[in-house]
Amino acid sequence: MNSRFTIDGSDALEKDLAQICDRVAAGVRQIIPNGRLEALLLGGGYGRGQGGVLKTESQDKPYNDLEFYVCLRGNDLLNQQKYSRAFHHLGETLSPQAGLEVEFKISSAKKLKAMPPTMFSYDLACGHRCLIGDDFFQKNSRYEASEIRLIESTRLMMNRCSGLLFAKERLQRKRFTDDDADFAGRNHAKAQLGFGDAFLAAHGKYHWDCHERNRRLMNFSPEHKLPWMEDVRRHHEIGVEFKLHPHRSRASMELLCDNQRALTHLGSKIWLWLESQRLGTTFTSAREYALSQFDKCPETNPLRNILVNAKTFGPAIVWERKAMRYPRQRLLHSLALLLWEPTSLTNPVLCQRLQMELNANAVTYPDFVRAYETLWRKFN
Repeated sequence: MNSRFTIDGSDALEKDLAQICDRVAAGVRQIIPNGRLEALLLGGGYGRGQGGVLKTESQDKPYNDLEFYVCLRGNDLLNQQKYSRAFHHLGETLSPQAGLEVEFKISSAKKLKAMPPTMFSYDLACGHRCLIGDDFFQKNSRYEASEIRLIESTRLMMNRCSGLLFAKERLQRKRFTDDDADFAGRNHAKAQLGFGDAFLAAHGKYHWDCHERNRRLMNFSPEHKLPWMEDVRRHHEIGVEFKLHPHRSRASMELLCDNQRALTHLGSKIWLWLESQRLGTTFTSAREYALSQFDKCPETNPLRNILVNAKTFGPAIVWERKAMRYPRQRLLHSLALLLWEPTSLTNPVLCQRLQMELNANAVTYPDFVRAYETLWRKFN
């Protein structure tokens, strides 16, 4: 177990975070009866000992959310139904006291130990803090980064490029606020870190420690020369610094737009390279990728996909050809068009394709982005 929540946060910040964890543990014990609670884990950056430290003139403050995993004995579904409301209330109660979002996820030791090798499961297993109960991960075989599948790199790229999409929409608003600037700057930094992390994961070189990831990225020599590799390395270094020492962006809109264009361009290069590697074909443009008939989620079960589509879009969807495709494919196609294809809204064919993918009657760019975000929150 990590002895600290941060790498270089002040003693006062470490004490505050420890007290928050004590309050969380007390709250969990009040909700869960004796004998049912297996363990309480703190995940995320603070669980790995690399939480963000927001430096202010007066003191160090926490920045990232606190992610707690409550492991319970018994049926997972019944536990969710019985305790989710109580934990939601506990999170709402503790968040203002902590000065950051406190989140709870109900699970079980059996379920967490049986997780497939994803970036999430690897990070949690290799870096967490056990606050109550038995640290069952210590008794389990260690997760290997080399087992993380390529689809995980795609998901990370999708999420970080989605952040760029949301930032792009804000940068186009007539009234641009300080909160918009901070939102854009924060998502730029996440993309800078995420691009390098996705590249490492695609090569089996990912690591839970962000400093180690950066060291590996700097020393890694790809088999084939990639003209954008130095840009990935440069941005990753900036992303690591922001992750550990975040700050509110005070950059001008002009500078943020310049950063947005540079990261969007770099993201398209990595995206097309990664998806060409993953799907075993060559995509030369975002438009070609979005319009291709390749199944973008071949690892999913077609029959289960029909059920997921019916639940998401209604029973009538089962009669469509795409009913056997996982809904995340809609996001991958829509993201490629909205972020990288400049004619996506002026070309009737592309605009209609976007409406079909997002199952929305959107016309304006903000409307399309809102429709995308609604679907993204379900399948990110």
